[in-house]
Amino acid sequence: MAFARSFQCGHCGVEVSLDAPGTTHRNHCPSCLWSRHLDRNTPGDRKAECPGGMEPIAVTVRGQGRWVLIHRCTKCGRLRLNRTAGDDNVLLLVRLAALPLTMPPFPLQRPQDAT
Repeated sequence: MAFARSFQCGHCGVEVSLDAPGTTHRNHCPSCLWSRHLDRNTPGDRKAECPGGMEPIAVTVRGQGRWVLIHRCTKCGRLRLNRTAGDDNVLLLVRLAALPLTMPPFPLQRPQDAT
């Protein structure tokens, strides 16, 4: 029995290769960064019962400067971490990283008004 070596992104429709530089369990689209709720407990187990789309909501940095996507399920709200891959859309990754700067939890003032 042959296994598929690609999948079609449920968000943007791009055909996505499972062979990705930097990760062994690709489940997100390198074009739009969306995923599907696939894993229940460990990466690659593919035992999730929820079929929701996983929206990329942020990035974080883990050991040795490795960027990791944070996805939130649009159906059940579960948060999951996914390693970024070498062919991920760099512009979208940077936009996610900069997003908190566009919505500060306090009013921004001009530097000369802060004193």
